[in-house]
Amino acid sequence: MNNLLIEKVSQYIYKNNLLSKLSGKIIVGVSGGVDSAVLLYILHYLGYKCQAVHCNFHLRGEESLRDEKYASLLASSMNVNFLKKDYDTRYIAKQRNISIEMAARNLRYECFENLRQEQNAELIAVAHHREDSIETLLLNLIRGTGIRGLVGIKSKNGKIIRPLLDNTKQEILQFAKKNQILHMTDSSNFDEEFVRNKIRLKLIPLLRILNPSIEKTLLYVIKNLTEVTKIYDAHIEKVINRVFNPKIGVINIIELKKTPSPESILFEILKKYGFNRHIVYNVNRAIEGLSGKIFCTSQYTLIKDRSHFLLIPSGKNNENKVYLINENEKKITVPFLIKIYYKNIGNNFQIKYNSNAAYFDIEKLQFPLKLRKWEKGDKFIPFGMQNFQKLSDYFNDHKFSKLEKEQVWLLCSGNDIIWIVGKRIDNRYRIKSTTRKAVIFNFLKKN
Repeated sequence: MNNLLIEKVSQYIYKNNLLSKLSGKIIVGVSGGVDSAVLLYILHYLGYKCQAVHCNFHLRGEESLRDEKYASLLASSMNVNFLKKDYDTRYIAKQRNISIEMAARNLRYECFENLRQEQNAELIAVAHHREDSIETLLLNLIRGTGIRGLVGIKSKNGKIIRPLLDNTKQEILQFAKKNQILHMTDSSNFDEEFVRNKIRLKLIPLLRILNPSIEKTLLYVIKNLTEVTKIYDAHIEKVINRVFNPKIGVINIIELKKTPSPESILFEILKKYGFNRHIVYNVNRAIEGLSGKIFCTSQYTLIKDRSHFLLIPSGKNNENKVYLINENEKKITVPFLIKIYYKNIGNNFQIKYNSNAAYFDIEKLQFPLKLRKWEKGDKFIPFGMQNFQKLSDYFNDHKFSKLEKEQVWLLCSGNDIIWIVGKRIDNRYRIKSTTRKAVIFNFLKKN
């Protein structure tokens, strides 16, 4: 037996912390080709608990059935449990409006993850090697990519590991030959309908004419960019923590403009919420624009304010959640913390003027009180005034930002607004000389 490759793979697993001898069951993707056959062989030889999984995409007629049969025989020869899934890939690709190549890739990883959970397995091992990483780099360059698309394939990505990533295709073929590991050849690997095949069969040979050591050169580029990405990620994380508050969905434009590349920071923040590069480009252009600009995805809305971008789940503005406050209640914690005090009016009673404290004549209140968000058309009589004012006018007069408007809560008695929480009470419910008992609301903090 040729142990050189086995030792190399073992060292790679150890160096990259992919597996340990204590690892649980491993899902191993087995297509029937030489790469996955060698992967299963080596992992089984090293003593890992393997579960062979084959996806039959039914794209090559009898050849697909042949590969499934061989994958089953390979697993059986090693006394490894075998599972398989069948897919009508062409139908699914049409249904999802994606290419057959993309559909097969997505279905493969969906299958592996579903079976990992069903089988209570720890990890998923797939058989990518060095040339696959180079092809991925070129593929991403052709399609357009950010810095992370230039680092090839990761040795570990979530629950997916790639123990053969440090090996060449030639090393894998030689190992299979010396150890008499039978394998099938997938004819679709030579079908130039698929972009990846065009890269392998056409582009790389052309690049090799320009640079006979192109594979080595590109691997060196991947290594360098991988290290650069580590620096980039560390810096980005620090900047995002300074610029973005995910709890309230606020991006600070003033801090954002201090960064060398606001667009890059915006992309790193917003991509998690479904915003693509085109939308982020327009968001970046809006930094110096007027307030009120809105950007949407299917799940989130981004609103431009004077000094902030406000990120909210789509439909949040339409929520009309109401929280009730019963009489004699002393504290509420949702949607934020308010402590409630009841005081008899006497000679020593004093009102401490503070926007976060509200004093009311309890006899004028209709319990249960309600806490709700403001709505279009809301109005109240601001403390010290005699006439109604629309909340929208009150906000404009006091220069409320869009963020502040989104965060406003109202305390209501019946249909009357008695307090814009943390701002101003309604004049009708104030303490008067005739008031005998007061209720005091002390707004402490938002969640």
